[in-house]
Amino acid sequence: MESLHERYAHKIRSITELERDLGRFPRRQKVVMCHGTFDVVHPGHLRHLLYAKTKGEVLVASITADMHIEKGEMRPHVPQDLRAANLAAYELVDYVVIDENPTPLENLQRLQPDVFAKGYEYTTGALNPKTQAEHDVVASYGGTMIFSPGDYVLSSTKLISLQPPDLRHEKLIALMGRHKIEFSDLRQTIKALSGVSVNVVGDTIIDSYTRCSMIGGQTKTPTISVLFERLDHFVGGAGIVAKHLRAAGATVVFQTLLGDDELGAFARNDLEDSGVIVQALVDSTRPTTDKNAIVVDAYRLLKVDRLDNRPISEDFTKSFAEGCSQSRADIQVFSDFRHGIFHRGSIPRLLQSLPADAFRVADSQVASRWGNITEFQGFDLITPNEREARFSLGDQDSNVRSLASNLYQVAKCKVLMLKLGDRGLLTYTKPSPTDLSGWFHIDALTSDVVDRVGAGDALLAYSSLALKVSGSPVQAAILGSIAAARECELDGNVPVTSADLLARIDQLEREVNYVG
Repeated sequence: MESLHERYAHKIRSITELERDLGRFPRRQKVVMCHGTFDVVHPGHLRHLLYAKTKGEVLVASITADMHIEKGEMRPHVPQDLRAANLAAYELVDYVVIDENPTPLENLQRLQPDVFAKGYEYTTGALNPKTQAEHDVVASYGGTMIFSPGDYVLSSTKLISLQPPDLRHEKLIALMGRHKIEFSDLRQTIKALSGVSVNVVGDTIIDSYTRCSMIGGQTKTPTISVLFERLDHFVGGAGIVAKHLRAAGATVVFQTLLGDDELGAFARNDLEDSGVIVQALVDSTRPTTDKNAIVVDAYRLLKVDRLDNRPISEDFTKSFAEGCSQSRADIQVFSDFRHGIFHRGSIPRLLQSLPADAFRVADSQVASRWGNITEFQGFDLITPNEREARFSLGDQDSNVRSLASNLYQVAKCKVLMLKLGDRGLLTYTKPSPTDLSGWFHIDALTSDVVDRVGAGDALLAYSSLALKVSGSPVQAAILGSIAAARECELDGNVPVTSADLLARIDQLEREVNYVG
């Protein structure tokens, strides 16, 4: 099915194309230009455009590029390609241009519209400096600035703050269209994952679920009484990352640390049964890390942890470093939960041990402990969440785009995927001709959340593989987001398979094409 952007692409032009096609002032046909964000097109916008169209024969709608929009936490809500297509779909709009500059001054000077139409709200009091600067440019070549009547003014920002529209599918299709990615490309990338080898180094965690039913409270003390039903164990932490990678079809070697106990034996057996090659060091002085959630009717009442976060010994550090240096895997993954393997002394040693040509990935889930994702410098991919990013930079104030941009610069990584929970995924990478801003956002693709635990691990696994195979941060972010969504639909830390992703891609394609 033809996308909105494809259908109206003939009306979305560059400023160079408009200069060529419309000529310069004065012209036979009057050109009217409007400029704004147009994040959500509403009746106020439409009134403004209708009024502007009455002042000339050709209406050009100019929109501010994503990179220059700083309003709100996650603005623009609608990415620039989709905003441009939304305006181009109106019959009264003849052309749309995406302004890559922070203000319209340069494009006003280049296009020289006969009329530059502004909203009524800009007439309140004296002209502000930005509007005055626009007026001066238009006046310099003999053009006219007008203001639309004030009978209907409505703010996009106010509308969006009331209830953000659900545009996750439209935004996804716009992103794929901008980077010329088809659903068939995603399927092809998934099929290619089986040819990848991965070496994972990280902390194994056992995620235990003590399932109970509610009895009631004590009469004399504020104590909740529950009835034990069963105890379930799942391999988590770096262990589930290894299992996700294996479920995707990759060959996986897992270097980890286990205790000399039943849970350590359980972890080894479970990993080996899933096809992961386990290279575990056993430390009899510490338990296998266990995080036991007390669950009643899907509510987590309490979590009881059994762990020892002491830094590993020099001998263990040497063994892990030797394992990395001897590995010839296509991808090296450091999955840091700060339970002993990664610490101030071991991280430099482990980094030095990596082969020079290694494709390096790191995830440091350490927001509640002392650790820092920026210790993994120059990696091909890092995938912290917002809290971990703020923790690493000591930044609790910046909006998420500024936060991600700062972390991207400090970590010197090639691709940063900032996990935002139910707000989706924000990706930063090197700017390209198709993405001058260097960042893009994907809304969360979850539809039926059962258990959010492990979503980030699924994203780490599939985005790492996809980035290595395709070389496309966009494909990697999309497939990682789909894997995270699928993990949220599963109860407990269950590996997401390539078949799961293929099924979700089929579902997504049907939904965006309105096929039942």
